[in-house]
Amino acid sequence: MAFKIFNTLSRKKEVFKPLKEGEVGMYICGPTVYDYPHIGNYRAYVFGDLLNRYLQYTGYKVKFIQNLTDVDDKTIRNSQEKKIPLDKYTEKYIYAFFEDLEVLKILKADVYPRATEHIKEMAAMVRILLDKGFAYEGKDGCVYFSISKFKDYGKLAHLDLAQLKEGASGRVLSDEYDKESARDFALWKAWTPDDGDVFWETEVGKGRPGWHMECSAMSMKYLGETFDIHGGGVDLIFPHHQNEIAQAEGATGRKFVNYWVHNEWLLVEGQKMSKSLGNFYTLRDIIDKGYHPMAIRYLLMGTHYRQQLNFTFTGLEAARNSLQRVWDFMKKLDEANGAGDSGLVDKAIKKAKQDFDSALDDDLEISRALAAVFEFIKEINIAMGSVSKEDAGRIKDFMLEIDNVLGFVAVKEENISAGIQNLVDEREAARKARDFKKADEIRDKLKEQGIVLEDTPQGVRWKRA
Repeated sequence: MAFKIFNTLSRKKEVFKPLKEGEVGMYICGPTVYDYPHIGNYRAYVFGDLLNRYLQYTGYKVKFIQNLTDVDDKTIRNSQEKKIPLDKYTEKYIYAFFEDLEVLKILKADVYPRATEHIKEMAAMVRILLDKGFAYEGKDGCVYFSISKFKDYGKLAHLDLAQLKEGASGRVLSDEYDKESARDFALWKAWTPDDGDVFWETEVGKGRPGWHMECSAMSMKYLGETFDIHGGGVDLIFPHHQNEIAQAEGATGRKFVNYWVHNEWLLVEGQKMSKSLGNFYTLRDIIDKGYHPMAIRYLLMGTHYRQQLNFTFTGLEAARNSLQRVWDFMKKLDEANGAGDSGLVDKAIKKAKQDFDSALDDDLEISRALAAVFEFIKEINIAMGSVSKEDAGRIKDFMLEIDNVLGFVAVKEENISAGIQNLVDEREAARKARDFKKADEIRDKLKEQGIVLEDTPQGVRWKRA
C-alpha cells in the first residue's frame, strides 16, 4: 500500500510522491524562542517526529529543516523588558528546546536555521517582491505584501477574498491576526525606538524581517524553491503559512510546497489551554509533576494528528500504564527459554508488521498502528511459555524495528537510589531466609515509595508504580 497523507491545500488524502525518488525535503515550523514551548507546541513537534521517522522507516532519505525564530515582536518585547540583549535572551530558550527534544526522543533536524543568521536572504527576497510589484513601501517605512496582487491568496486557508473585501483593505503590522482581518502584511519592519538595538542595515532599509518572511526565505535556502512537505499546527494555516505561500510563489513564480500537513489543536482537560484558566503547561511543568517523559510522548502521539487531542492527567496515567506493558514485555523476552514455536512467532510478526505498516500508510493512523502492536504483545504473552531464546530474539528485533517509528520501546533503565536498592536487597534476603512477614513489610514500604516488586524465576524485578 502506498503512503497517503492529508494535504491541507487540497483537503483530501493524496498518495505521497516526492520530487526526487527516494528523497524527501521537509520543513516543520519550530519554536519562537521567547519562552519555553508549551505542550501544544510539542504536539506539533512530536507529530513532525512521527512523520519524519515513518518516512525514514519506509526507506526515504529525509532532509528535515526546522527553524528557530529568534527575532520577532515577542522576542524583542521580552528581551527589552528584561534589559537583556536579544541574542543572550533567546539563547536560554534555544538551549532549553534542544534539551526538551532529547527528553522526548524527538530526532534532530538536519539544520536548525536561526532567523538572525539569514537576514541577507530575507532582505533579498523582499527586494524581489518590490521589483515584481507584489510589495510596496508604506508611509511608515515598512514594506508590505499586497494580497490583491497575488491571485491565489487564501487558497491554503480556503478564504474567499471577495467576501473579505472590506477587511482586506489596509495593512497590518502585527505578525499574528485572524481570518476576519486579512490584510496586506509586513515583509520588512522599519526600525523604531521600541526595537532598541535590534535592527539590520539592508538593501530594503534599516529594520528587521516580518515573521512570515523568515520561514519562506529559510525553507527555500535549504530545500529549494519547491519542496515536498511543510507542516505545523492548524493555528499556523492562517496567516503564517498562507503568507509564506504568497511571498515564496510571488518571488519565484513556482509552486512553493507540494504537501501541507497540519496537526489539530491540543486541549487540556477539555478546555483551550490558557494561563488565565490555570491549565497552561510547558513540558517541564509536566515532568516536574513526576510524569515520565515517554508517557508525555505517548499521549501526544497516540491520537491521530488531525483529531483534537484532550490532554488529561488521567490520560497520562493510562499512557504510562500502556508503556509499562511494552517495557514488561521486553523484559520477559530477555527471560524466555521455552522449547520454541517458530511458526507461531513468524505468523504473529508478519501480521503485526502488515497491520502496523498499513495503518501508518493511511495518513499516519497511529491508533490502529498501536492497536496492532498491543495485539501482538498479547498474543506472544499468551504463548510466552513456549517462546525460545531464538524466537525471543526475533520478536525483540521486530519491536526495535518498529521503535524506529514509535521511539518509546527502547528506553534507558531507570535508576533507583542506594536507599531503595538496599531495601530491595534486604527484602530479598528476608525472603530467602523465609522471614515472609519482614519481606512483606519491606514490599509494602517500597510500594508506598512508588516501587513495585515482582518475584520471577530469574530473581526479583522492580518497576515504578
